[in-house]
Amino acid sequence: MVINLLVLASLISGLFPYSAAALGKVVSTAEPIEVQPVETVREVREVWVTAYSSTPEETDDTPLIAASGKTVSAGFMAANFLDFGTRVKIPEHFGEQVFVVEDRMARRKTEFVDIWMPTKQDALNFGIHRAKIIILN
Repeated sequence: MVINLLVLASLISGLFPYSAAALGKVVSTAEPIEVQPVETVREVREVWVTAYSSTPEETDDTPLIAASGKTVSAGFMAANFLDFGTRVKIPEHFGEQVFVVEDRMARRKTEFVDIWMPTKQDALNFGIHRAKIIILN
């Protein structure tokens, strides 16, 4: 099949609005877009979801330091069955928020995740729930 180069050039110029002189230095006037990393689901699991705060009666003698050695903050999660750094979503209660496993729970808590909250009252208000968690790769 023979394609007329003039027809092809006119078609391309309509799709690619830069002159031949500008091809060597394309300048974009569009705002940069943020590319989100692709998150893949490793596992979906049903567990008990609880909450804790950094009060001495709920932790050891260093209430602001997680088992990973990091200072607790929003988005921290305690779990015994997941490695430190594992990323988890709990859509039923927290939508698209991602939690990171940085802490541990009492050894007997094998099918639990514990979400860190800034106050004991926040943790008490959350209570305990049975929910599906999404473990991300």
